[in-house]
Amino acid sequence: MSRNYSRAAADTVRKKRRRTSLLVSAVAMVIIIVLLATEQVALLYLIATLGVVALLLVVAFADLRGAQPVAAAAVPAPADDSAAIGDRSGGARVTTASYGTNVPRRPKRRTKR
Repeated sequence: MSRNYSRAAADTVRKKRRRTSLLVSAVAMVIIIVLLATEQVALLYLIATLGVVALLLVVAFADLRGAQPVAAAAVPAPADDSAAIGDRSGGARVTTASYGTNVPRRPKRRTKR
């Protein structure tokens, strides 16, 4: 029973957050329309600049879980010959790539009628 209650509580919280975000978006839209209608472009520019700064701060302090540690990033990547192959320089030559075996495929089964 507690399992169903927690799922219902999570749905309620999710709906409340969605409703709040829609309300905030609607209020921001009304403010922008009012500022454009009253020709307060300087104030609109200031608000837009502060919004970009806030967005950059959120990105700067975001928790990047997939980031590699600094020590792992300092290790050079293993050498490959993809650049030499691409520009056809005198680098190492690669023979044909083998993506499978030389064994022929089995014939498809016939369906019985």
